[in-house]
Amino acid sequence: MPSSQQNYDMIIIGAGCSGPNVARQLCQQGMKVLMLEAGENLNRHTYPTKEIDANSRLYWGGGIELNTNAALGILRPKVVGGGTIVNQALVDRFDDLALDSWRETSGVSFFNQKEMAPWYDEVEESLTIQEIPEKYRNGNAQIFAQGFKACNHELAPLKRAQKDCRFEEGNDCIECLAGCRIDSKQSTPLTAIKAAQATGNFTLVSNFEVETVQSKSGVVYVDGRNNLGQVFRYRAQALTLAAGAIGNSKILLRSGFKEHLPALGENFYCHPQSMVLGLYEQEINAHKGPLQSFKSNDATFRANSFKLENVFAPPVAISMLVPGLGKAHADVMKKITHMACIEVAIRDTQPGRITINKKGRHFIHKTLNEQDQNTQDKGLRTIHKMFEATGAKKIINGDFAIGLHLMGGLNMGIDPRRSVVGPDFRVHGYSNIYSADSSIFPNAPGINPSLTIMALSRKAAHEMTRSLS
Repeated sequence: MPSSQQNYDMIIIGAGCSGPNVARQLCQQGMKVLMLEAGENLNRHTYPTKEIDANSRLYWGGGIELNTNAALGILRPKVVGGGTIVNQALVDRFDDLALDSWRETSGVSFFNQKEMAPWYDEVEESLTIQEIPEKYRNGNAQIFAQGFKACNHELAPLKRAQKDCRFEEGNDCIECLAGCRIDSKQSTPLTAIKAAQATGNFTLVSNFEVETVQSKSGVVYVDGRNNLGQVFRYRAQALTLAAGAIGNSKILLRSGFKEHLPALGENFYCHPQSMVLGLYEQEINAHKGPLQSFKSNDATFRANSFKLENVFAPPVAISMLVPGLGKAHADVMKKITHMACIEVAIRDTQPGRITINKKGRHFIHKTLNEQDQNTQDKGLRTIHKMFEATGAKKIINGDFAIGLHLMGGLNMGIDPRRSVVGPDFRVHGYSNIYSADSSIFPNAPGINPSLTIMALSRKAAHEMTRSLS
């Protein structure tokens, strides 16, 4: 097979939230870094402008993947920038509840507020983080706030990695789900990748899907093919897996690592999220202006392992969630501008797993146990009360749950029998294979993971710099 003649210090698989933050640090230390990404390299001039195109071009599976019983839809970004392109740029630090649980599960001592703080600080200093000003909160946010007040629950503004969204010009955040066309969202192509490129030590290859990896005699080899079907092999001193929970698991499973890593592909979580629609007499126009302004900040919710957010989605996505067929379905969709939407996301306790068949095709085994179903039901009942308190004429539960925050598969821990990655971010038994993205999460934190992925990636890059220099 054709081989790259370039010698790299590090190959990074995946250009989402984690990989670019690793690359930035390594390149600034003088290392030569190659980043491989299966998705397209787009920008504000080339992002898809139609929802159906965005679904097919920015996600694996043509827009959605399903678990083995087709009860859970999995959204997995496939684009340079990954989740930082298609999300709403929400940034929250993990609390003691999440970090204490991680430390207890993994045995990794640095999972605490004090030791994570410098890495959170470093990431936050590299981004512009804002809240949505009150005057720009849209109708959906107002319903959300009214419902919380009526039911005596606590809420808080969301912190978002954004810069000058120019809402006064009529910009609508719902378009940002297909990439921000005014470059307000602080995605990794505008931040970490840009900084890495400025060093002259960074190479990005997009539209390239990695199939297998191997480590041999102090060298890593990465085999895959581009979108034209051409096969290439790249080599480097070290490798960072940053393709996410499913991507990393699939690559290592295809490469035969399961024999030495029994926990590989296990402990998969996804914060199952269910959307509930409230229909009102008046227009809500949930698609206009900032898409998300608030989050729940209620200690009772946190103790019960769920959170609520005011969200919305484009018409195709909403139509997939609305139950019914034919005229009944169409009649509801005609009222889309009268819909408010609140989402419940649960901190799932039932781990799933990722497997492959003989052809290397992956399967997502993920269900909700009785505890998770009860948690989801608590959240749904809470939303119903909020919609009832604010005058909704009809309440519609989404047809199925969505997995957005894909975590685990390469969980971090000190025991190689029950984990895949050690506290030094190395894959157990391999001195030159690392990972620091959401695949290393020991369990579900119940908090938006982006900021913590970036913080862990900065910490991992510091460890790599010391060991590889």
